[in-house]
Amino acid sequence: MSADATNPAAPGAVVPAAPRRRARPRLDLRRLGRAALLGPAARDRLPDAIGHVAEAHRAHFPDADLEPLRRAYVLAESSHRGQMRKSGEPYITHPLAVTLILAELGAETTTLTASLLHDTVEDTDVTLDQVGEEFGAEVRYLVDGVTKLEKVDYGAAAEPETFRKMLVATGSDVRVMSIKLADRLHNMRTLGVMRPEKQARIAKVTRDVLIPLAERLGVQALKTELEDLVFAILHPEEYRHTRELIAENASRPGDPLTEVAEQVRGVLREADIAAEVLVRPRHFVSVHRVSRKRGRLRGADFGRLLVLVTEDADCYGVLGELHTCMTPVVSEFKDFIAVPKFNLYQSLHTAVAREDGQVVEVLIRTHQMHKVAEAGVVALGNPYAAPAEEQSAGDGERVDPTRPGWLSRLLDWQEAAPDPDTFWSTLREDLAQDREITVFRPDGGTLGLPDGATCVDAAYAQYGEDAHACIGARVNGRLARLSTVLKDGDTVQLLMGQDPASEPSREWLEHAHTPAARIAIQRWLATHPAPADDEPEEERDLREAAAPEAAASGALAEPTTDALGGPATGALGGPAAEAPAGPGAEALGGRSGAAGAVVVDGPHSAVRLAGCCTPVPPDRVAAFAVRGGVVTVHRVECPGVARMKGTGRAEVGVRWGDTTACRVTLLAESFGRPHLLADLTEAIALEGVEIVSATVAPPAQQRVHHTYTLHLPDAARLPALMRAMRSVPGVYDVSRAQPQPPGA
Repeated sequence: MSADATNPAAPGAVVPAAPRRRARPRLDLRRLGRAALLGPAARDRLPDAIGHVAEAHRAHFPDADLEPLRRAYVLAESSHRGQMRKSGEPYITHPLAVTLILAELGAETTTLTASLLHDTVEDTDVTLDQVGEEFGAEVRYLVDGVTKLEKVDYGAAAEPETFRKMLVATGSDVRVMSIKLADRLHNMRTLGVMRPEKQARIAKVTRDVLIPLAERLGVQALKTELEDLVFAILHPEEYRHTRELIAENASRPGDPLTEVAEQVRGVLREADIAAEVLVRPRHFVSVHRVSRKRGRLRGADFGRLLVLVTEDADCYGVLGELHTCMTPVVSEFKDFIAVPKFNLYQSLHTAVAREDGQVVEVLIRTHQMHKVAEAGVVALGNPYAAPAEEQSAGDGERVDPTRPGWLSRLLDWQEAAPDPDTFWSTLREDLAQDREITVFRPDGGTLGLPDGATCVDAAYAQYGEDAHACIGARVNGRLARLSTVLKDGDTVQLLMGQDPASEPSREWLEHAHTPAARIAIQRWLATHPAPADDEPEEERDLREAAAPEAAASGALAEPTTDALGGPATGALGGPAAEAPAGPGAEALGGRSGAAGAVVVDGPHSAVRLAGCCTPVPPDRVAAFAVRGGVVTVHRVECPGVARMKGTGRAEVGVRWGDTTACRVTLLAESFGRPHLLADLTEAIALEGVEIVSATVAPPAQQRVHHTYTLHLPDAARLPALMRAMRSVPGVYDVSRAQPQPPGA
């Protein structure tokens, strides 16, 4: 495939796009079309019209059997004979051009055979059964998939259904989309024969859906040329300006990229690292983006260096030599070998600075990485060439080892989309995501999610609509709100309620970013209108059922809920009642002189432990004198310490005394169930601990927050107490109250 492309906005003009490999001369498709009209050649040799396809194919597969290509061409040529394209060429030039694009990308023989035949069933008398009898089930399957896409009108009203079918076809076999993308590229190259308004419409669809799909399938060679062709149609003035910048740079004497490339070759020769160093000019859209980002462009901004080596380890060897012998720009370093992109892309990215201040970007990869970077899934060959027992899943569906996680997600939610408009809008939103993260489940499994996904998204990705019962999550071992945004590499444990009738919170929709989560929540909300008082009946029943039990144990119910599964404001860590300690220099904070002993300097009327942070031995503490000669003792990390200092409060010397009794506030998180409070209070009592006060928030999404202020006769018993509380069925977390900032 040549990187040069005719500018469809100005027929006849040639776009000097950067070649991605040693360029072959551009084929004269008109000449090939005339050759095709002469009829098939003798059966013992390949027709001259597809000689270029055979040459490109053999470059990737030296031992490939070309007989299927010869037979496919004979059938396609005879079937399309007499048909003409709008541009005036014989129609056979189109499947030839599409097949050549795929052959140069490294597509295997089955894909090329189907590509030659991809329009025969739609536009000629050839039937799918004939294709299957002549070329086998795989070719038939691919031709059928492409034909189904071609049967749908590309009008504005039909676009949602068009791409829903395209998505299904892609998920069944990524080779279908490979053929479709090559088909669109050739059509875009020859778009200049159409009316401007139709050019613009096709270019917009290409920009919104096909280019993102090419990016996600990793087919950069197609994606970049499609971007330039769309750029020329939709932004002709900016395109012309960018073309002038490129031409102006090409006319300048000296090329900093060439000079740095020679330096790099010298460095690697001295290090005895075998490598190929190439200058890679940027394509038009890339130059335009850099121009908008940096303003005035310099010579090094018009391209990058590509270093190709044999082994993965050599990539890091090259990186080390460049960073040692040249001036690296450390902020530009990215390792996509250790952590590949979601579209299979692997490479090391770095940059080095010249003495004149110009920065040269460098890409380092193996030859195989480069092949995949250019051709993506096309370069992986036949994804179904596996042993017979691995050909299909247990349910009879085809197994595709190249299917990325994002594609599986799209296939899942496209079936659930209630209407084409919802599908279309969510498809475009999802394709707009250009980065994917991987999070880990506690069982060692992984979830692929778009960048910016939350615990809500993770729940629906793992459990589907069963995620309605999710009541919380732990991220990297710590309790987290369901609204928490996840980062690449996080470990996520989703906490599920036990009631199958659980319902999602309406607030979840604000924090759901994946189509699967949004569609599932919207479907539930559409069929479950909110009660008049905005409190779900199930939550109200649970709260009312819990109230008598809470009263019996001395608990005080407070109306604090958190539909997103996180700590509710005020209920967790808010100030509890503070009881004054007895008088004297050594005072016991807490009720009736029963708490951890603290010793403060100087005479004071009373000492008490602050309820906002409930310090216990051996916490580091700070003390301050307040009104009436009372001293309050805080943990040093408590926001109250900074507040006291800010208001000029006098700090008092303080230390823990010999008495080990203490008061502490614990937070318990649990599922809602009958007799939970009784079981918890019994577990606390069995540890010999006194409950000073307790608050229980109304159940929210089957999740209950408890706050206990407890008196321990010995601070050393605290770990055992927390373990005992966690062992109560339904309790999934117990922690100490954390200091809360003012107004939290």
